[in-house]
Amino acid sequence: MAGNAQADSRRAAHANGRRRAAVRRAVADADLIRAPDNAGMDTPRRLLARLDAIGFALRDSGHALALIGLGSVGLETERLDAWSDLDFFAIVEAGCKARYLQQLDWLAAACPLAWHFRNTADGSKALMTDGVFCEFAVFEPQELEAIPFAPGRVVWKRDGVDDAIALPRKPMPRREPPGEEWVVGEALSCLLVGLQRWHRGETLSAARLVQGQALDRLLELDALRHPASGHGADPFNRERRLEARCPSIAEELPRLVPGYAHTPQAALAMLDALAARGAALNDAIVGRILGLAQTPPDS
Repeated sequence: MAGNAQADSRRAAHANGRRRAAVRRAVADADLIRAPDNAGMDTPRRLLARLDAIGFALRDSGHALALIGLGSVGLETERLDAWSDLDFFAIVEAGCKARYLQQLDWLAAACPLAWHFRNTADGSKALMTDGVFCEFAVFEPQELEAIPFAPGRVVWKRDGVDDAIALPRKPMPRREPPGEEWVVGEALSCLLVGLQRWHRGETLSAARLVQGQALDRLLELDALRHPASGHGADPFNRERRLEARCPSIAEELPRLVPGYAHTPQAALAMLDALAARGAALNDAIVGRILGLAQTPPDS
């Protein structure tokens, strides 16, 4: 028995040593990844220049057709700042997609890669050695017919390729906005169920319901009440740029999202926020939420 315990101890020590060595290697590698250097060139210009370089690399790769910039490096370059990444589509000849996904030499030709991984069937994420982060997908022309995306910008295209390649053939999915009764009802339901999970000891699930899903419904309510607040919103992610678009809501967020250990306080703040907006609140469920939020766990 003692021999087994000693062997287990040695194995654990070796495993810990390997983990520490891996961390040291990661720290050493991180030193090689430079933070953005704006000397002589502002970061937006540097990022756009990098995207141009990727376009030239695709041109020289032999089987590429176009590079489409998206988001802040697409048609919304006024949003580009020091914290932006590069979102783009590489369009390649039919039959060549697998090669461009499996071998990223064309991307590394613009700047060596420090890290990358395949995150979807169509694309990857990559960190360049100077800190520029890329999220991209590779498509063949016929695939674009079935892919909804926001209109982009042609960064580079082979002669003869139509500029319309940067425009979606399939429109972005349009979801009918929910009615206010549904939004408020869902918010209250999330508060009630979240607090019940809090009392059960499911602290993480409770936090996500109250400080995540209920908050999503509050944002939907504000969007219904003030459609103009959606100007500049990300069609895939309602919370993007919220602080800049809706500063009055942003001021409420510290109370609405106080953290993992403070879900009851978040629920009370959410009730206050709904009431301040004049939402139709049912007395019975509000009373139940207040009781749960104000009762200590295990009471």
